[in-house]
Amino acid sequence: MTPERLEKLTRILHRRQPDLTLIADRIHKPRNMSALLRTADAIGIHEMHTVAPKEGYRHFRGTTQGSHRWVKTDNHETFAEAAAAVRAKGMKIYAAHFSDQAVDYREIDYTQPCAILMGAEKYGVSEEGQAEADAHIIIPMMGMVSSLNVSTAAGIILVEAQNQRLKAGLYDKPRLPVEEMALMLFEWGNRQVVDFCKARGLAYPPYDVQGEIIDAVGWNKAVQQGEAPRQVWDDEISIAGLEQAL
Repeated sequence: MTPERLEKLTRILHRRQPDLTLIADRIHKPRNMSALLRTADAIGIHEMHTVAPKEGYRHFRGTTQGSHRWVKTDNHETFAEAAAAVRAKGMKIYAAHFSDQAVDYREIDYTQPCAILMGAEKYGVSEEGQAEADAHIIIPMMGMVSSLNVSTAAGIILVEAQNQRLKAGLYDKPRLPVEEMALMLFEWGNRQVVDFCKARGLAYPPYDVQGEIIDAVGWNKAVQQGEAPRQVWDDEISIAGLEQAL
């Protein structure tokens, strides 16, 4: 990895927000998922959560600009699992949902740990999500239409969250643990090695705090001799067919 590349990746990681996330609940259109991933990356979200639709993701011949490689994605079978994951990190859940209790999205304090819940295209936020949310938020509409595309709505809400966090100085210093930044620098800077390890069930080679492989020659020799440590990879990052769909 060149010094310029390392500097750029490090600068991006220093702005990541580990206590701000997005929950995409059974959003089935890959075009919308790709837009959500791109927005999450642009806002500085480090990890987003998805609940896969029952019918799976349809193939999309568009582009995500590689955003699925820059934002960690934790996939869940149920909304309850997604809610438990963000609650475990002390996050409140704000559901984009029109109800009698809904408030203007700008009234929420997004500088506190929180997850923005976006519902499926046709049905919106599930009943589970409505009940679990700490608040329902809406974007005031001034025209004939009563709702926005899910990715557009998420973008508007997340830009407000970004503005609040910028004013609060939450982008001014690194907020990820050193170990997490080292892991991300390794994965971002060694894509072919990452894919190789996951395809063959191998553990990553040892790397330093800048994500550089410590002994590439020695590791390659161990792989060739069948002596490299093995690891079982789950779907924590590669979500149930979404990468293939995108």
